[in-house]
Amino acid sequence: MFFTVRQARSILARWVDDYNTERPHSSLGYATPAAFVAGLEQQRAGLTPPVASPALMRDNTDRSLVAAG
Repeated sequence: MFFTVRQARSILARWVDDYNTERPHSSLGYATPAAFVAGLEQQRAGLTPPVASPALMRDNTDRSLVAAG
């Protein structure tokens, strides 16, 4: 039970910090989320950037009928 909104926010912020920086997660190979992301960023830093930027997705929402034949 929390007595104030400020207290609830403070306790929740500490829990989120603990969850992301101290608690290992089995789905991440028993690493913390913060350590897992740091590892991904190191891997990404070693990759060569693409030659061209990815193509933009085309909008396919036009649903008008077209005569066949």
